[in-house]
Amino acid sequence: MSNSEKFLKTLSNLIENGILSSKDLQKEISTDLKFKKDKIIGKLNLVSRAEFEVLKKLVQKQDTIIKKLQKIKKTRKVKKS
Repeated sequence: MSNSEKFLKTLSNLIENGILSSKDLQKEISTDLKFKKDKIIGKLNLVSRAEFEVLKKLVQKQDTIIKKLQKIKKTRKVKKS
């Protein structure tokens, strides 16, 4: 018997016996889903919005510097010719 079948069988037995109410079930499922969500987010190595914005500004600044350097390089080539 697979894990999901065992879980469903145990769950149905608890509900049949009145040990587990629908609110308890809802709370358990909600808690379980929150833990799974946190686990998945932890594995993805996501960054916060603030960190993203800082990196975005840094990349934009570097892009501006690169474009300026490319223009300088082009003007030097023209002067040499």
